[in-house]
Amino acid sequence: MEFVDQAFARRLEAAEEIPQVYYARLYQKLRPEINAAAAPICGGHMIFAGVGSLIGRAVGLGFDGPVSAADLDRLEEFYRSRGAPAQVDVCPLSDGKLMEMVKERGYGLFELNNVLYRRLEEDEDTRPVPAGARIRAGCTEEAGSFCAILQHSFFPKSDAPSDFAAMVTPLFRMEGALTFVAEMEGRAVACGAGLVIPEHKVVALFGAGTLAEFRGRGLQTALLRLRMQVAAQAGCQVAVIVTQGGSTSQRNAERLGFRVAYSKATMIRKF
Repeated sequence: MEFVDQAFARRLEAAEEIPQVYYARLYQKLRPEINAAAAPICGGHMIFAGVGSLIGRAVGLGFDGPVSAADLDRLEEFYRSRGAPAQVDVCPLSDGKLMEMVKERGYGLFELNNVLYRRLEEDEDTRPVPAGARIRAGCTEEAGSFCAILQHSFFPKSDAPSDFAAMVTPLFRMEGALTFVAEMEGRAVACGAGLVIPEHKVVALFGAGTLAEFRGRGLQTALLRLRMQVAAQAGCQVAVIVTQGGSTSQRNAERLGFRVAYSKATMIRKF
């Protein structure tokens, strides 16, 4: 069993940091009205992608040295100036004083997630896809249907954020993006996405969803295997999934050999 040290944890954190940085940079071109931004801080990035957006927080701080009060002042001004609460991910393997500092400033727990990883092999096994299914790469023209699957999966009560589609569809324009679709009965019913991060030799796996009536057929397992195979061929050594504890996503990942590296907290301070 591999020991997760600080250097390895920094690579794992890139799986959440870099996709958000890419989104912010795309939004600067596609949605200039929201004033998206990404700026380096303490070895990581602070990211803003719109008020109320599901994307945008500070990630990767404190791995290359301590985080100071002045650093947090700068982070908070970054978000305050954009009318958003300050959000920062606190990893147990980064600067140990960061959690103590944000608690002293009145931050509260916004979210708690598990970071899972798996070493990749050059000859990752995809195995036969489920009977009656076809899995293929997604294309730009179907970004809307890809988004619709995710929306139905994550927001079955039709309570998705109003800008959900605008948040998902830029994925198809990112360099290194992986988008795959599973078809059954002549239509797209499941999807899975990811991003190859060559500087860390890591692939971030996310954006997985299946329409309710097609769950339990092994589609997500097949999509996960295929994404790992493609990532390994692209030179990635590690696959990373960030998910809530006890979720279906965690169960599917652990069935394929993923293990929990650590749990991390997203802390928030409202102004």
